[in-house]
Order: sequence, then structure tokens, then C-alpha cells
Amino acid sequence: MARESRRHITEPDVLDALAHPVRLDLIDYLMAAGPATASVCARAVRDTPSNCSYHLRVLARHGLVGEVASADGRERPWQALVTGFDTDVEPDAPASAAAARMLAVSVQRDQQLARDYLAHRDDVPAAWRAADAYATYTLRLSPAELTDLGLRIDALIRPYISATRQTAPDDAALVHVGVQAFATDTIRPGGDR
Repeated sequence: MARESRRHITEPDVLDALAHPVRLDLIDYLMAAGPATASVCARAVRDTPSNCSYHLRVLARHGLVGEVASADGRERPWQALVTGFDTDVEPDAPASAAAARMLAVSVQRDQQLARDYLAHRDDVPAAWRAADAYATYTLRLSPAELTDLGLRIDALIRPYISATRQTAPDDAALVHVGVQAFATDTIRPGGDR
């Protein structure tokens, strides 16, 4: 899939489908790596082929993945039908609770990937250890400035998205980049607003 196909998701049932860790892992894997069978997906997301097959069918019902023809007719490869998605849902919209659940699963996934990487960082080639990055910043921004910053970061990252990048250096690998930005002083201790 060379052309960008980003989907704006506001439907509660689609957000609920994505609020499952295996499904989120599967769609992310297929967007990054391209078409794969349920068995290949299972190895990539550390699950069973039968469970991955079930979750791929759920994603297919919502138009996020689809089957593709195989060369031998025996395999059943799946591909992502999107190169990305966003879930910008108004706080009072019917889908806001489903969007919050999906985002919570996404944040858990990001944290787990970081923990897994750090647990095995000593086994990572030196060039990749030297290139990895972890940084936090406390910024003072208005809502408009935070929106602008998010758009600018997105514009910097977008040319490198695996699903749409036409050419990459021979030593390129899949790299996970997660960005979280939110106002910390709008949340009271204990999670109350």
C-alpha cells in the first residue's frame, strides 16, 4: 500500500473493536509490515494463529483489514486497508467513552513496548542503542499552541511511515514512535478533573 489512507474513526463499535490489545497490535503490525497470514501475525504479536484469525475477522468487519489473494491459493494473507487512523472525538459525543478505552489500550501498548525494549536493550546492536531516544519535556502552551505542535510533529513524522514510505535505506528497521501531550495541571490528584 503506497498511498496514504488515513481513517478518521468516530463510530463507537469500531473504537470498541480497536480497544482490544491483540487487535491494536494486529492492525499496527499489518500497517507497518504489509500483508501477512494469521500465522505470521501470531508470531509478530505473540499470540496464537487461531486467536489472530478471529481478531483479524473482527477488524475486517469494520473495514480496517481485508484478505488478499495468495500466490498458491492455500494461504490467507491479510492486509491493512488503512495506513493510519485518528480518533479525535468530541468529549460529549456518543463515541467518547469508546475512544477513551481505545486510547487507554494504546497507551498500555506503548508502555509495554518501551518496557520490552529496555529489558532487552543490551541485546540491541550498538548503532540502534545510540539512535534510540527517550525524552520528556514540561512545556507551557495554550490549547492552540499544543494543537499546532501536534500538527508539526505529525508533519515531521509522516514521510517515514512504513506503510507509505517508498524508499528507505538498506539498514532501516521498524521503529516505534509514540507521542503523548496533555495538560498536567488540568487534572487533580487522584485522577479527578
